[in-house]
Amino acid sequence: MADRYLNFTGTAPGRFLTRRTGLPQPARLRRWTAEHPEFSGQLLHFTAGASAWRGELSELLGRTGLDVRGSLSGRDLEAARPVGVVVDATAAADLDALAEVHAALHPVVRSLATSGRVIVLGAPLSPDDHHQAAAQQALEGFVRSLGKEIGRGRTVNLVRVAGAVGAAESTLRFLLSPRSAYVSGQVIEVGAPDGEPAPLEDWAAPLAGRTALVTGAARGIGEAVAETLVRDGARVVLLDVPSAEADLSKVAERLGGRALPLDITAEDAGERIAGFTGDGGLDILVHNAGITRDRRLANMPAERWRSVLDVNLAGVLRTTDSLLKAGALRRGGSIVATASIAGIAGNTGQTNYAASKAGVIGLVRSLAPRALAEHGVTVNAVAPGFIETKMTAAVPLFIREAGRRMNSLGQGGLPVDVAETTAWFASPASGAVNGQVVRVCGQSLLGA
Repeated sequence: MADRYLNFTGTAPGRFLTRRTGLPQPARLRRWTAEHPEFSGQLLHFTAGASAWRGELSELLGRTGLDVRGSLSGRDLEAARPVGVVVDATAAADLDALAEVHAALHPVVRSLATSGRVIVLGAPLSPDDHHQAAAQQALEGFVRSLGKEIGRGRTVNLVRVAGAVGAAESTLRFLLSPRSAYVSGQVIEVGAPDGEPAPLEDWAAPLAGRTALVTGAARGIGEAVAETLVRDGARVVLLDVPSAEADLSKVAERLGGRALPLDITAEDAGERIAGFTGDGGLDILVHNAGITRDRRLANMPAERWRSVLDVNLAGVLRTTDSLLKAGALRRGGSIVATASIAGIAGNTGQTNYAASKAGVIGLVRSLAPRALAEHGVTVNAVAPGFIETKMTAAVPLFIREAGRRMNSLGQGGLPVDVAETTAWFASPASGAVNGQVVRVCGQSLLGA
């Protein structure tokens, strides 16, 4: 459904009226297109503290294709309108280093291009140095606050790097690209991988040669996920309930994939998926299928409660266990589940839905380290906020407008925003990203 307010604020009268009245002024976000898949322009790279990664990080950032600069000032800064700023604060361990973060960003935030990116690199909190822990935790409050004030479609994120900075290349490329348009105010942890990761031959097709299963793929977010995975080179198996078989088959035919009409709540769903994919197995499992049956708890009968938990959580648990046990997910693969900000912040009338999505988050955090150690598979979750779908189009006007505006970007997200984050998780170059729950919500004012 068209966002008429966003369209209006893009006109001259709209800009004049919103400035005079103090109404939100959302900027149209720059997303991936085949014609313009990446940003172009200058990227500023600063360091706060005595980082060990200065040279390696500079080389990594140079591989993005952006023009990496150590500084710009005055008229040069205004003329360049840099598309991004990366501040390496991995060595920040005291208030002096925090002052260097301020000194780096204070002169440049006003000059950052529309839909520009700010990334702060941090380190894990030390259990043995409370001064370092205080400084590193301070970065989180700083990033979340800057994201809420920076405006003009610009995003701000914190990446905590536990090992060598090279393991964060996939994450930095994602956050410095149009693919991350609706991801802001997030804290992403990049672990220390075992050994050197295999170099990615083609960053434009990171999923080439890999097979993905997407549940709930007949329409909406699931369809967008399948499209994006195919764009990135994957072969897809698309699953949805038998009643959606006609739509599912059309999507599969359009994407050159295979359709699997199947109810994910079936006891033998995992076995049937494994049988359908055959000896080739899967590299990527995307749990997207989900339903809502909203009603306040006092008015919610047991069947409405149980149906949501069965689809959104029990089906995910059962099929994941079955596929891992059967060895149907190849080593180096990934599981990406769909949570929700409702599972983080709660929502009136959605005790069943919020419980199911919070359960998905618990699954991810518990299973991720074991799945990686035992099966060589990463486990992460994407948590969408207000996404423009047929379901949200049916929401009453004022509630829909509140959902759109109550985030730092002042607008709803699109299904492709969820899909892009899923594709980043699924990339073999993201093997050091594990156990993460990343909100795709434009930095919603709800939750943390």
